[in-house]
Amino acid sequence: MNKYLILTLCLLFACIMAYAQRADNYPPNNKTITIGSTNLPIVWVEVNGAMILKTEYITAHMKIIHNGSGNLNYGDTVAHPGQTIDYEGYIALRYRGNSSFNHSRKPYLFRPLDKPLEDGGEKKKVKILGMGKDNKWALLAPYSDRSMVRVPLSFDISRPWMEYAPQCRFCELYLDGIYYGVYILTEVVSKGKHRLNLSDPGEEGDDLTGGYIMEVDRNDGNVYVSKYYPRTSTGAILAGYNIYFQYSSPDYEDMSQAQLDYINRQIDLMEGALNSSNYMNPETGYRKYIDVENFIDYQIAMELGHNVDAYRLSGKLFKRRDSEDPRFKMVVWDMDLAYGMPYYYGAWRTENWSYEMNDTLLAQANIYLVPFWWYKLNKDPSYTAALKARWAQYRRSNLRLDRLMAEIDSLASIVTSHGAETRNDQAWPRWGVYVWPNNYVPTSYADAIAFLKQWLTDRIAWMDGQLGFDPDSRERGDVNGDYQVTINDVTVLINYLLTSDATGVYLDAADCDLNGDVAISDVTALINFLLQGYWEAS
Repeated sequence: MNKYLILTLCLLFACIMAYAQRADNYPPNNKTITIGSTNLPIVWVEVNGAMILKTEYITAHMKIIHNGSGNLNYGDTVAHPGQTIDYEGYIALRYRGNSSFNHSRKPYLFRPLDKPLEDGGEKKKVKILGMGKDNKWALLAPYSDRSMVRVPLSFDISRPWMEYAPQCRFCELYLDGIYYGVYILTEVVSKGKHRLNLSDPGEEGDDLTGGYIMEVDRNDGNVYVSKYYPRTSTGAILAGYNIYFQYSSPDYEDMSQAQLDYINRQIDLMEGALNSSNYMNPETGYRKYIDVENFIDYQIAMELGHNVDAYRLSGKLFKRRDSEDPRFKMVVWDMDLAYGMPYYYGAWRTENWSYEMNDTLLAQANIYLVPFWWYKLNKDPSYTAALKARWAQYRRSNLRLDRLMAEIDSLASIVTSHGAETRNDQAWPRWGVYVWPNNYVPTSYADAIAFLKQWLTDRIAWMDGQLGFDPDSRERGDVNGDYQVTINDVTVLINYLLTSDATGVYLDAADCDLNGDVAISDVTALINFLLQGYWEAS
């Protein structure tokens, strides 16, 4: 080959590699933004120009400044020495995400290290920003969600119900000295003392039965394929469309054949019970294999957000040892494309169910469908009755509309009160500009929050109608209408019986013994409830 041609090719290859190195770390549009002061923790990550990869970790250095709640953090560490360093050390870093990876700003996974990977660095557990010690963390990049609150809102909503919901914190990120904007530093769904506190599985007996984390998701090569096909909204079997289970913990390559055989068999048993003609039987049906209350809570979280990925992607299942609890449970994750965000698959609408999404997915040639379980569960009258009761319970507590609006305002205030949202917008300007997969294109941060609030209000109204909840009704025993049942309700009830003054008294809730009138027997029933924690049969 001509030496000049070889030289030209070498130069071309060098230019391509140099460009790839620069482009791979995807800097923001505006690289001149700096932080004066902020209420958010400041995260510095240094890779010294190295390419960050999607499938392999590289060594990076991380430093987090956080001077504590209520105190400001300063970007100029020379002018402001002595700030509190929350964490400083080596990390293993890589990109993460599927659809979120397609955006200009990328999300990351990182694992703290005792020394660089090149020197044999091992992962170590650390406490970060008040969250429990662990060695698996993520930096999520809210890009299409211009409110930036959808993920923390979902975690906060589900935390009172679920056994585990990830903790997360807003922060501002510098990468190699360039300001990258507002990120969400979060726990990931993993095994650990402060997360899913699961035992490592053994090789036999009870040890073999737990704990495992599986995930309904894409076919990444090392998957277990369900023996049962998904269904349409009318129950028709969609032969040829597979449901895939990924192995999350232990990792596939770390599992013995006995462990693989065991957890695959448990999935078969669970799905076989749900597929059987006798699946509603309380003794022999699906209730042996799933925690029904947990599945209901998961469904409420998915449907409240009308999550476009609900059930079919990032559907995280875990199982403890049989001696602790033999049933599968689920964890809420991957809620960035929720609450009216996407334009596709009807997810922007407020008046249909995500668990019936397969018809729409098929019409748009998507092969990752909702498992048949959700169709079968929602055809069981006992399951739907429990779902309606659970919805009513939450609608009177943390899903009250005023509480949800206050939660959104609180989260929004965190990113706006000291300019983080403004800096983020300066680095990544996109107000009034379409960003995939937006259904609604907000023109300002206030507009993004207003849209979220209105969409959620409309969604809840539709779900109230479908699940038979009257938002003006009061819980049994909530005599004073404050959405709680306490000793104060006894006082109000007694005062009503003594004076017949019904001011501030909810008489439908005051009929505590459900006999059709309000009398001294209702006081007795209410006191018994407060003492026992449950209503006696009436």
